[in-house]
Amino acid sequence: MERDGCRLHYVVSGRNHAPPLLLLHPLGASLDVWAPQLPQLEPHFRVIRCDLRGHGKSELDLAPPSPRSMADFAADVLAVLDATRAPRAHWCGLSLGGQIAMWAALHYAARVRRLVLANTAAHLPPASLWEDRIATVLSAGMGPLAEAVPARWFTAGFREREPATVARIVEMLRGTTPRGYADACGALRDTDLREAIAGIALPTLVIAGAQDPSTPVEQAELLIERIAGSDLLVLDAAHLSNVEQPEDFSAAVIDFLRD
Repeated sequence: MERDGCRLHYVVSGRNHAPPLLLLHPLGASLDVWAPQLPQLEPHFRVIRCDLRGHGKSELDLAPPSPRSMADFAADVLAVLDATRAPRAHWCGLSLGGQIAMWAALHYAARVRRLVLANTAAHLPPASLWEDRIATVLSAGMGPLAEAVPARWFTAGFREREPATVARIVEMLRGTTPRGYADACGALRDTDLREAIAGIALPTLVIAGAQDPSTPVEQAELLIERIAGSDLLVLDAAHLSNVEQPEDFSAAVIDFLRD
């Protein structure tokens, strides 16, 4: 589908008449990061996955935009839901995808049934971290970041046991456009939902990785503290808990959404 000067790529799978479940990937990844979940989720849901702008097979608009915001990413995702005829869906977002899901829950609550926030945070300072990443990818491309990611996204034990999986994720990062990555970094730099999330009034499951250096458990606990009635699950994983603990992650999502 096309929106605002670029083509957005999405894939729909699972049961046609089941409840829609939207999966939103982390920064620098693509919809393929959710492949481990599909065998368990597809029998229960109409699964909608999309590539964010500049990620995977989604394009960027031709003219460089003003700094892209979380509202921009949410508007893209809502357009995908419109294209798939899903007026309401469960939203499951990991990292950047989780912030987009939080934004939608606050500003488009009528479009959200239930919320799964995985390995994410309401605010990710310092701004200098994102400025450094923007400068790196725009000057040197995705290579330096792709090489550094495994140590943050996976535990040492997983990297040793599953080198092929780690290599696949690294190649996914290499395929992200530098400007698309930089745009998303700018949105993360400028987003602070710490106070606003108290306004989320939807059933919410928060998933954290016990060994996640990017969004540690303390960040998940803040979400639990401020989103009334939310639940917390901590998995033995680093940042990509859905890849490192796929069966436990998927089972928790199914149990929560089908409760």
